[in-house]
Amino acid sequence: MIGQIVTVTVDRPLGSCHPDYPNTYYPINYGYIKGTMAADGEEQDAYVLGVSEPISKFKGKVIAVIKREDDIEQKLVVVPDGVSFTKKEIENLTYFQEKYFTSKIVLL
Repeated sequence: MIGQIVTVTVDRPLGSCHPDYPNTYYPINYGYIKGTMAADGEEQDAYVLGVSEPISKFKGKVIAVIKREDDIEQKLVVVPDGVSFTKKEIENLTYFQEKYFTSKIVLL
């Protein structure tokens, strides 16, 4: 999926809290790719980086996959065209959620 252009439906916009865990605050936009199924049987989740306002939908490029070693899920990292992030930047921006897992970031 790295390098592909996808549309993310954002169900947890920047500034929102997790519906089941209200202490989990979303400092970035987070959602899913409608119609693309993940290993957990749900639609593929994605972090949207490089957008500094809450959004409901976003079309961008997949620049990385976060592979969780202790979970069946993988997360995609989607950014605006022409924008890039280092592994360390992605790690820092997704830490609010990925801190609960052992994961590896794979870039192109």
